[in-house]
Amino acid sequence: MNEQHLRLRARRPLYHRDGFWAFLMLLPNVAGFLMFILIPVVATFVISFASWDLTDNFRFVGLENYAELVRDKVFHQVFWNTIYFTVVSVPISIVLSLFLAILLNQPLRFIRFYRAAFFIPVISSMVAVAVIWQWIYNPQFGLLNYALSWFGIEGPTWLTSTRWAMIAIIITSIWKSLGFNMLIFLAGLQSIPESYYEAAEIDGARWFAKFRHITIPLLSPTTFFITVMAVINSFQVFDTVYLMTQGGPARSTSVLVYYIYQNAFQFFQMGYASAIAYVLFFVVLFVTMLQFWRQGKISIY
Repeated sequence: MNEQHLRLRARRPLYHRDGFWAFLMLLPNVAGFLMFILIPVVATFVISFASWDLTDNFRFVGLENYAELVRDKVFHQVFWNTIYFTVVSVPISIVLSLFLAILLNQPLRFIRFYRAAFFIPVISSMVAVAVIWQWIYNPQFGLLNYALSWFGIEGPTWLTSTRWAMIAIIITSIWKSLGFNMLIFLAGLQSIPESYYEAAEIDGARWFAKFRHITIPLLSPTTFFITVMAVINSFQVFDTVYLMTQGGPARSTSVLVYYIYQNAFQFFQMGYASAIAYVLFFVVLFVTMLQFWRQGKISIY
């Protein structure tokens, strides 16, 4: 009976088989993955060992591009600018978004309006955000320096100062991403059962004790997800720098992705840009794996 069933199944037309339709449904995603992810990743890896200026002058140079990274002082500055941006922006963004999520988790009037208002920057165009913040940072008639003047403080030239330009980029980036992190934290907070807090109140626990012993531990998966995504996004920051400072002044705001863009599409050094891209890839991979390892170590204890 089984053999007869198999023979009848083998005679069925191809379009009558479940596997055919499953493959057909998956084909657009598979094609998109191959065309826009896998093939470019492999091609970039090959180009990183070559010298190419987008013309016929393609020649393999081995590890020369990677050796040049060691000697390139601009790459060193750009690399540390990216580290500085990540180290400063990620913790501040996480703390502020958690604070906002706790505030917006309260039974307040117009709470949906407040949540939507804080999420609007996330869905706003980065071009519009850059224009608004360039006006805010303007040293003559900008809103920020005007507010500082109320306290007798003379505001700096934010976007043209080597000392303050990166701080301005960090503030703008935090403002842009704050609503997304807040929304994820808010979902995590609302998933914590109220019975835990009620039991803690019966035991006489105050607000900080409940926050420390209930909220923080139960939010650890959410915090881990936000931290990983924030770190990855901070290493890939580009549009804020490109639109507001273009890496200046004196490369004080130039970051790795912007340096990749310059080498590839301004200097036409595709091999060198590909080598920087792979260095960035391995740095992000290392930092992400380190966070996963720490999360596993914390959960063991």
